[in-house]
Amino acid sequence: MPVDRPSVVRQVRDIVIDRMSGQGAGHDADHVLRVWRTARWIQRQTGGEAFVVELAALLHDIGDAKFHQGIERSGVLSKHILATFSVPEDVVEQVVHIVDNISFRKAADPNTLSIEAKIVQDADRLDALGAIGIVRTIEYGAVKGQPFHRPGCDDHSKSGIGHFHEKLFKLRGLLNTEAAKQIAEERETFMRDFLAQFLAECDTAGDDGETGVTDPTDA
Repeated sequence: MPVDRPSVVRQVRDIVIDRMSGQGAGHDADHVLRVWRTARWIQRQTGGEAFVVELAALLHDIGDAKFHQGIERSGVLSKHILATFSVPEDVVEQVVHIVDNISFRKAADPNTLSIEAKIVQDADRLDALGAIGIVRTIEYGAVKGQPFHRPGCDDHSKSGIGHFHEKLFKLRGLLNTEAAKQIAEERETFMRDFLAQFLAECDTAGDDGETGVTDPTDA
């Protein structure tokens, strides 16, 4: 009997939501669902096997090393979950390969990735950009006790702003698909505008503490 693909996707989605809800640090179920929706959109523009893309997008962080004692388990857990739905072995193998190879730290050669892997990788990277990317950076810094800004430090300090320069502003150049690159350009521009405004506001106070802005309560 053929696999009911929409049903499998819905059930895998529910499992992911249940297991990852409240996980925090910008890698919770909400992150996964955003990546899943973005991956579906990119796939419609780009091609590739939709069933593989959807499953890999949903499962790409199911065993993130940050929440498993530093050991990446997404591939293993994906295989266990998909085995309960009689998903064809070739699909399982593709999904496992994708979730094991798309992370930023893996730095896999894009030429070794399938179109489905490139789509999921792009969707995941897009979720680190734009307004969501800013919020996720701040949330992660709060969990790790890392400030968003270190006054007097350079752009590459251990801070949220340092993370922008060390990683996030590099992502657009690492994307695989034209569809993703179009989204990334707008989101990166938003982030750069936000950062310029943030730093301008931080610099409004002079050495004597005067901002040059009239106190709205001083009528």
